[in-house]
Amino acid sequence: MESWYVINTKPKREFQVERLFQEGGIKIYNPRYREGLKTKPFFPGYQFVLFDYPGQYKLVKYTRGVKRIVGNEEGPIPIEERILREIQAREVDGFIEFFKYGPEPQVGDEIEVAEGPLKGLRGVFKKDLSDQDRVMILLDYVSYQGQLLIEKKKLKKVIY
Repeated sequence: MESWYVINTKPKREFQVERLFQEGGIKIYNPRYREGLKTKPFFPGYQFVLFDYPGQYKLVKYTRGVKRIVGNEEGPIPIEERILREIQAREVDGFIEFFKYGPEPQVGDEIEVAEGPLKGLRGVFKKDLSDQDRVMILLDYVSYQGQLLIEKKKLKKVIY
């Protein structure tokens, strides 16, 4: 019976191992994220593979780039598919999205600037601008009201 297992790959071999398993017809899940223009593995050195234990154990274990299959003296430890679905739920266009300051603010949300020289200023999230993940917020500061363009990653949603 097929189950999901975690494999440990050799350093910097995650994408090579993924390609080899795909070419061999074995289902693999290698979560990734973007850092600037680079694509990086979300769990460096680890991936999820769906295979039949013990039938395909040696095939997986001895694939070029695989160090070991995570387990104990009794054998590999299966992973619940629910865990993979939860990781996949965080993907946007095939990449894991994680927000430094909690949930991503939406248009109309009250927000606070969380870093930089404007840290602590509050406003209302006005609109998303696709250019380099920038957003427009309306500031209401003392007697000044204005608009500001800022990087989305520097904002946090105000939660009461």
